[in-house]
Amino acid sequence: MKLSKNIYAALLLVLVLGACKVSKDIPLPAKAAPEKFRGSQETDTANIAALPYKEFFKEETIRNLIDTAIRNNYDMQIALKNMEAASLLFKQSKLGNLPQLNLSVTGNTSRPSDNSLNGLQIGQFSQSKHIEDYSVSAGLSWEADIWRKIANQRNAAGAAFMQSAEVKKAVQTRLVSNIAQSFYRLIMLDTQLEIAKKNLALNDSTLTIIRLQFDAGQVTSLAIQQAEAQRLVAAGLVPQLEQNIGLEENALSILTGAFPKTIARIGTLNMMNVQSQVGTGIPSSLLSLRPDVKNAELELVKANAKVGIAKANLYPSLVITANGGLNSFKASNWFNIPGSLFGTVAGGLTQPIFQRKQLKTQYDVAIVDRERTVLEFRSSVLTAVGEVSDELVKIEKLKQQYTIADQRVKTVQGGLQNANMLFKSGMANYLEVINAQSNALQSELDLATIKTAQLNAVVELYRALGGGWK
Repeated sequence: MKLSKNIYAALLLVLVLGACKVSKDIPLPAKAAPEKFRGSQETDTANIAALPYKEFFKEETIRNLIDTAIRNNYDMQIALKNMEAASLLFKQSKLGNLPQLNLSVTGNTSRPSDNSLNGLQIGQFSQSKHIEDYSVSAGLSWEADIWRKIANQRNAAGAAFMQSAEVKKAVQTRLVSNIAQSFYRLIMLDTQLEIAKKNLALNDSTLTIIRLQFDAGQVTSLAIQQAEAQRLVAAGLVPQLEQNIGLEENALSILTGAFPKTIARIGTLNMMNVQSQVGTGIPSSLLSLRPDVKNAELELVKANAKVGIAKANLYPSLVITANGGLNSFKASNWFNIPGSLFGTVAGGLTQPIFQRKQLKTQYDVAIVDRERTVLEFRSSVLTAVGEVSDELVKIEKLKQQYTIADQRVKTVQGGLQNANMLFKSGMANYLEVINAQSNALQSELDLATIKTAQLNAVVELYRALGGGWK
């Protein structure tokens, strides 16, 4: 009866002290992000990252590739398995306040020496020379969460599970971005291959005319050599571009979780429209949308929990144990109830006194780790804001570059037509035609490259803002 009163008193003490919090959590740093992105509009409140990728990408081929990749990409599948493992650990951590229960069944027999103390004692009371002991017992142990150590362990496991979900989102955002950019590069290579073949056909036509002029004695062999050299420039681009197309198809196939194969595609680069509405919202939205920033935020939750656990280890722990079952020196009496019944109940407070400063050091290290986590969170926000600002600069300057490159293409195409007409009428020499063809080839290739860079910059902005995981 007295023991029960002591247990009740201990439990009452647990309830009183359970409300105590041995460590104070550090909140997220205030004003971790600026008020606006560099290069964004003052009224830019819409955020393209809030759009699911099926709404952001207008090309059905890209959406289908992304759907396939999310199902089959091995990085995604690994991330899902990590998330599944973290979920199991989190569920297990929720059981931290429940007692532990162990079942033990033992049986042993021994024969002591006749000349030993045990042997002499047995000889006085029994004809048998053997000592037998049979026991079946259940042991229960429960630790009171006075200082919220178990609660903090649960919080840390919950944050780890949420981090695994953010890692999965980060893998998906990168996957979405890589697939879209790879597809745009593939379309660009198709366009450049078409340009190279078209220019090669023009070079063949020009070379044929120059050879006729050479046969008529109007030009020297140098004209044929220079025209042939220009033709070989265009001809050399064809296998190079075909090689790059094959490599890009292989890379895109692997992203979708398939062996290298031909990628079916519809449309040309000219049909791909660069999105003009690229709202970024406010920088603070990165904290909820961008997975790596959210992951850093959850790391602070874990760091706070670890500080609480380390601090709780410095204080007394209250553990209540109970053990009971059946015990007998003879197997025939093992299950003789109530004669074989036994039981014990105990409770104790354990206060660490001297452990070579290990617990205090662990607590100090946990505080340092938490301070480092705050810095890492600020760094992740800074990196995210910088990436968004970079893409905004790219989008703006690539737009200007495209305008200039487009004007250049129109100019050189007009010059090429004039050069061909004048050359056929004998009013221009072969050098002017070769130079015009060379300018036309390079300017069209550059225009395709800039157009692709525009498309990829918008995709990268979408990823930098945290889009692509919804």
